[in-house]
Amino acid sequence: MSPVELFSQPFMQRALIAALLTGLAAPAIGTFLVQRRLALMGDGIGHVAVTGVALGLATGASPLWTAVLVAVLGAVLIEVIRERGQTNGDVALALLFYGGLAGGIFLSGLAGQSAASLNRYLFGSLNTISPSDVIVTMVLAITVVGLCLGLAPQLFAVAQDQEFARVAGLRVRVYNVLVAVLAAVSVTVAMRTVGLLLVSALMVVPVATSQQLTRSFRTTLVAAMALGTLSSVGGLVVATFASYRASVAPGPTIVLLALACYAIAWPIGIWVRRRARLREPFPTGQAPGHDSCSEHPHAHGPGCGHLAVVHDDHVDYVHDGHRHAVHGGHYDEH
Repeated sequence: MSPVELFSQPFMQRALIAALLTGLAAPAIGTFLVQRRLALMGDGIGHVAVTGVALGLATGASPLWTAVLVAVLGAVLIEVIRERGQTNGDVALALLFYGGLAGGIFLSGLAGQSAASLNRYLFGSLNTISPSDVIVTMVLAITVVGLCLGLAPQLFAVAQDQEFARVAGLRVRVYNVLVAVLAAVSVTVAMRTVGLLLVSALMVVPVATSQQLTRSFRTTLVAAMALGTLSSVGGLVVATFASYRASVAPGPTIVLLALACYAIAWPIGIWVRRRARLREPFPTGQAPGHDSCSEHPHAHGPGCGHLAVVHDDHVDYVHDGHRHAVHGGHYDEH
């Protein structure tokens, strides 16, 4: 069966839906985590979710639901520890890393399951996702995206400046816990797409990529979701076509595609920021006066090669760190 015919199969259509929803949900909550400098929180929650998956395998319950439950409890716990200052945030995340992964392997051993049985959750297994898993993924992903977009102003205020948010009357603790819970839900949504060990990449890398090209928070949020969707769906398509010749897993392909987008955006972002600095060569509110310059070594005009900036009723030309404007028979130095 050719790769094109493969996409007409129900299991591939389910995989596409799951990839699309994961690509939207993970960067949506990841934007707020990056804003709070908690980019590695997804990794910590992902390791805790391993214990939830092992608990489901050991009890015969749905690993997805047990992973959601354990991940949410772990996320709330880490937020409480971080807020009360009993342990530094990085130390608390380390506890999640080690305890979650060790607990998952220990429980799977008690249940008579080998560590290999966890692989499809650790590294993703889009092609084996069931119809019921797709429905659960849809519900959880839509919930995450809806709350992130609907409460974006409040979540941004809390992530940016908690003291200001308190003065503004926002319930900072409630929103902090909400972000932690949404992060836990996003991790479990993405575990069948990219796997619990790689889920943090899909939450962080699209956000880092969009920050190279955008200047406002709202634009960053929307662009990150678009890039996450592109990486998830594109990675699945690339892996499917590559698997026609070799065994290629969708999860790592999705992450590598996201990293490739960042590698492309990084030099573009440098160029865009440099152009922005040229257009605003002086600090706001400190514009220098006009100095007359009777002689100028270069005649500015259309096609002269220097950046032209519209300034009220005339045009300035940026040259050697200055703005020059033609004024009669001489140039004004801005």
